[in-house]
Amino acid sequence: MISRHISVNGVRFGVVMSHEAGQGRNTLVLLHGFIGSASGWGKLLHELSRGGWRLIALDMLGHGQSDAPEDPARYTMEHCQKDIIAVLRELGASAGEAILLGYSMGGRIALYCAFSGFFRALILESASPGLADPDEREQRRLSDMALAASIERDGIEAFVERWENLPLFATQRNLPLEQRTALHRQRLNNRPAGLANSLRGIGTGVQPALHDRLPELTIPVLLLAGELDAKFCAIARQMAQLLPLVQLSIVPATGHTIHLEQPATFIALVTEFCTSVL
Repeated sequence: MISRHISVNGVRFGVVMSHEAGQGRNTLVLLHGFIGSASGWGKLLHELSRGGWRLIALDMLGHGQSDAPEDPARYTMEHCQKDIIAVLRELGASAGEAILLGYSMGGRIALYCAFSGFFRALILESASPGLADPDEREQRRLSDMALAASIERDGIEAFVERWENLPLFATQRNLPLEQRTALHRQRLNNRPAGLANSLRGIGTGVQPALHDRLPELTIPVLLLAGELDAKFCAIARQMAQLLPLVQLSIVPATGHTIHLEQPATFIALVTEFCTSVL
């Protein structure tokens, strides 16, 4: 894998990719979740690249090797879309070629970006279209603001410990010790200010709710959810009823992080879908 920095729109992004050049229609772009990074995909990048795909994994703003602007407004969905497309154009991708895959926070970003018309297909892992209810959205916004302040106040180590003990990630405790240790180190390699401003700019409470727009998305979509992640299974099923060209896969005996908990199944599902939309 090759690590690079790409500067677009006044900010610098960390990028990990399988090789510098390749056929655009065989490009798979990966967006990580909150407190993740491009390196967090780990061995999956090597495994997916064996299918001949050109892989491009980005560090989102405030994460990994990307910049962490001081202004939370720089992290919004609108900026994410413009930045991601600009990075891909810098790397030689054209509209209608790349497939976009997003996990959790990266899935919310990917879904918003899919409406740009730039991407050939979309894969969402444990993702949502936001919160449709305005009151619920406001409650989540306030919760995210409080969490952002606590990250800046208490530091990255305290936040990572809190994050790893969330019920949402309980199934990650079944991962091998070596993998859990690597994941813990990757999470620590983030900056408190970057994570806090990411929450303020692109948290679930401030992002646009996309439920009403789902019927407009006419590219192929693969929805992935873990059977043990009841909340996101329900969200995926609801989305599947609204998307015109959708495949839904509920992965057995798996929680929120399918790509870590069931990597072989994840690779098989992603590879089969990508091949089908070429």
